[in-house]
Amino acid sequence: MRQELHRFFRAARGAGVRVSPAESIDAMKAVADVGFSDRGILRDTLLLTLAKSEDEKQALGNCFDLFFSPPEVKEETAPEEAAESAAADSRASETQTGEAGAPLPELGDLAQMLMARDRNAIAAALANAANATSLSDIRYFTQRGIFSTRILDALGIARLRDDLDTLNATNPSEAERLAVATESLRESVRDTVNQALLLYGREEAENLRHEILRNAPLAGLERRQVEQMKALIRAIARRLRERYSKPRKRQRRGHLDTRKTLRRNAAWGGVPFLTAWKRRHRDRPKIVALCDVSGSVARVSDFFLLLIHSLHEVVDDVRSFAFSGNLIEVSDILDNRSPEEAMSEIMSKVGFGSSDYGGSLADFEKGFLRSVTPKTTVIVLGDARTNNLDPRADILRTISERAKRLVWLNPEGRMAWGWGDSEMPRYSAFCSVVRQCATAKQLERAVSDIVATYQ
Repeated sequence: MRQELHRFFRAARGAGVRVSPAESIDAMKAVADVGFSDRGILRDTLLLTLAKSEDEKQALGNCFDLFFSPPEVKEETAPEEAAESAAADSRASETQTGEAGAPLPELGDLAQMLMARDRNAIAAALANAANATSLSDIRYFTQRGIFSTRILDALGIARLRDDLDTLNATNPSEAERLAVATESLRESVRDTVNQALLLYGREEAENLRHEILRNAPLAGLERRQVEQMKALIRAIARRLRERYSKPRKRQRRGHLDTRKTLRRNAAWGGVPFLTAWKRRHRDRPKIVALCDVSGSVARVSDFFLLLIHSLHEVVDDVRSFAFSGNLIEVSDILDNRSPEEAMSEIMSKVGFGSSDYGGSLADFEKGFLRSVTPKTTVIVLGDARTNNLDPRADILRTISERAKRLVWLNPEGRMAWGWGDSEMPRYSAFCSVVRQCATAKQLERAVSDIVATYQ
């Protein structure tokens, strides 16, 4: 049963329930106390020890019902049996004689179970064969045929074929019954494999969908993909928080100063009742983000702002600004609204207009330049297309001189930089880092590199 629980934990992770090693140990201890005799108690125990939210509780409950409800063994049916059910039942009980009293040939174990219609024995053999072939390792729908063949081989399909050939030569009616039962067995095997694919293939399928989505151009997403991308961006933000928040906590505490600790505790024979820590001063990180929300890059800015404002545990001070024809601060909007409401309000104020980088940079210089200090990383997200207006690169130079770093993220391909009304070559001269940022993967890498500099 321990192996069954391990397989259940794997299936639960595939269903979207985060199960840590410590939580799986707690669940196994709880299951050992309550036992396996009562299905309802077992279900409640696993939900209480593993689920951490209502969504996870629902997902885990559905996973439990699927995992602990194996497909029923198919019962064979044939036209002649439906017409002569009484005679069929009589023949099923006579396993030692044939139609005219002639002895039946000695059959293999699988054939005997099928001829006797022993559904419990068949179900047990099927479960053992699934475990023996490591069915829980199935990941893709293309593997269904492979695992079905392996399970049938483990059940003894080769001997069953020999038994069918022998019965065809000696007792055609019994051979027909066995052929129908064999087909029902194959259906049961297919159902078992399909159920395993639902349990264990979801995680891999989800990872594959996420990988495809991570590499999809943000500006070209279909409507149905937008919500999926928002969920992916939130997952990226959570991953970045988990990666960088713990090191920062350790750095705030410092490292153990062994010499001072030993001196402080000399009176207690060196037992470290009092500890001393080495602390190194680190600048409090600050980020100022300027996002172009004009029609050409609005979709990318949407996801960028969502990601930046999901990192408050890592970056203490984040100020965000949005612009197209003019520039406004949107930090409070993002902090106090849901992502959908925030972006709707931002777009209603400055979104979908024609880009005026020069005018927007002038607005920032006039009202917010003091927010840029030598501790500030300034991030500009935009395609640098100025609609042939004055780009005001001199203001960007001033921002670069005042900031710790100036990072420009451009959603356009590098081949388009400098063509038409693109002022990217002129702006890039004042930037510390210039990167293409057209996909979620590129966006995650860029933000991760920025946050890593503060660790």
